[in-house]
Amino acid sequence: MTAAQSLIEDWRAYLAQDRRRSVHTIRAYVATAERLVAFLVAHEGAAVTRDALTRLTSADIRSFLAQRRGTDGIGNLTTARDLSAIRGFLRFVGGADAMVPVLKGPRVKRGVPRPVNPDDVVALAQTVADDAREGWIGARDWAVLLLLYGAGLRIGEAMALTGDVLPLQPTLRVTGKRNKTRIVPLLPQVREAIDAYLALCPYPAMPGEALFRGARGGPLSPALIRRAVQNARGQLGLSARTTPHALRHSFATHLLGRGADLRALQELLGHASLSSTQVYTQVDAAHLLDVYRNAHPRA
Repeated sequence: MTAAQSLIEDWRAYLAQDRRRSVHTIRAYVATAERLVAFLVAHEGAAVTRDALTRLTSADIRSFLAQRRGTDGIGNLTTARDLSAIRGFLRFVGGADAMVPVLKGPRVKRGVPRPVNPDDVVALAQTVADDAREGWIGARDWAVLLLLYGAGLRIGEAMALTGDVLPLQPTLRVTGKRNKTRIVPLLPQVREAIDAYLALCPYPAMPGEALFRGARGGPLSPALIRRAVQNARGQLGLSARTTPHALRHSFATHLLGRGADLRALQELLGHASLSSTQVYTQVDAAHLLDVYRNAHPRA
């Protein structure tokens, strides 16, 4: 094992044990560090040492990110996350007195209100989990946000879930507005995220008690999730309209865009009337017009 590989493995352990980052974040951050080292080896023609990493300049990092854009076609959002991972890795390598190169992250273009891109949903959830002060809290926030996007729940509906829903099944009974209940499908990825949170949570899930717990064991407040999303979207350069409720909108719009029946969507969302659901046809049409204007030579 080379010196650089040893540093990366030490960083992996630090992220897991000391920082208690989610497995998703650890995987992404370690992959970025490995790409950076491979880039440096290719350009320097020699093994990468700790000293070499501490001497990296802003120009070196720009060159790496430029190659990522050219070779892998990454966008601004992935570039911003790569840059965050590099900063963390170099701070770890250099220690408390590390002088990490200052490099401004790319701007993510802000346009008209629109559904959150699926990749952005994942990046948002990962960043929220990253910022959590404890590993189980990061796993909790990851599970909550995947539940909002994967099942179209309102945040209040997610917070109202209790231990009675366990063990999780392919479908979930949700109580919405006016105590109206509905059945929503639960994707395997969402079930796995909730199970991972429950395995780490220091408070046992009990019938009649909140499924999602706050740091002191009480029911999780929706305000904490909203605040975490607000901080994360600022880091990623996402629109101020990227809120927990926007994930529910995205769930609906993406399903409709892939051919979902409007009546079925009404049932999934728990809307009392079809007119509430029809707003998503306008959102989807607006997205199609945007694509047309950007792509058509005569637009």
